[in-house]
Amino acid sequence: MTSIIDETAPPVPRSANINAATSTWLADLGTTLRSGAVFILLAALLAGFSTAEPAFANLGNLMSILQAVAVVAILGAGVTVTLAVGGFDLSIGAIAASSVMAASYAMIVWGLDAIATVPLVLAFGALIGLVNAFLIVRLKVPDLLATLSMMFLLSGLQLIPTAGRSISAGLILPNGTTATGAYDPAFLLIGRASLFGVVPVSVVLMALVAIALFVLTERTRIGRLLFATGGNEVATRLAGASTARLKTLAYVISGTLASLGGIVIAARVGRGDVSSGGSLLMDAVAAALIGFAVLGKRRPNVLGTIVGAVFVGVLLNGLTMLNAPYYTQDFVKGAVLVGALALTYGTVRSTSS
Repeated sequence: MTSIIDETAPPVPRSANINAATSTWLADLGTTLRSGAVFILLAALLAGFSTAEPAFANLGNLMSILQAVAVVAILGAGVTVTLAVGGFDLSIGAIAASSVMAASYAMIVWGLDAIATVPLVLAFGALIGLVNAFLIVRLKVPDLLATLSMMFLLSGLQLIPTAGRSISAGLILPNGTTATGAYDPAFLLIGRASLFGVVPVSVVLMALVAIALFVLTERTRIGRLLFATGGNEVATRLAGASTARLKTLAYVISGTLASLGGIVIAARVGRGDVSSGGSLLMDAVAAALIGFAVLGKRRPNVLGTIVGAVFVGVLLNGLTMLNAPYYTQDFVKGAVLVGALALTYGTVRSTSS
């Protein structure tokens, strides 16, 4: 019988097998480290700040961090949904600020209670999202231009009913009369109360939003279609999905979540401040983009957005407790964002090359 094995072929050196196995192990380790880099850095920050300032690890301070980032995380989740369909919502900060003013106006000028105010303000955010969707989907206005225009429109609109003044009890209206309403104590609980005296209500709302959107985007057909729309809108449409409805849904969700963030701010502050929401847009966008690097997703994802918001919140809180100058905060946020994007897209290029 003739053997098909070439007995004259030289054997593969053992060192070559070891080197190949080592290279594979190092590649797998590198992939794992890149996927968990944000969590590793977050753990390092927690350990470092706790060592430098023991009060940092206090439960009350940790809850304060989560409460501080709750609004940014909620708005960032809305941005994430619009990113999933290949869009971008620049109006979320203005919607949140307008919602603060709307909630304050409804209670102090119109005399409404919390039960009427909260649905009214959420409906306001959903309506703005619907208008954004109409401009983008029906009129074919580029998403950045449409939402930027809406941002300017809302920034001016929120000042008109009070002639540019903040809204608080005893407000003098433009017609010279005095508003007789006041903040409903039940409404203030949204921003100031804590469950069991430990977990702030705003943190619970953030968790509920995160869970609901995670299930929607990662575990349902609608979620898969949202990402499919962002990946290839034409192919998704040819497959039978209504990309117009999917985009509309994304912007309505974004507007509603922005209004929810505004409700939390109004309940925490207890007044309609015309300067509220100034930095919310950039903070929310930063959280959503940092989320691209979480678990190596390299795409919009709600879990990553929440982790990104918490990461920035931990970093800024720790620096504050260590008496770092306040004017360095924007620089730090920018550095973190640059690092996250470099980690995300740099590894993509190195992997493909």
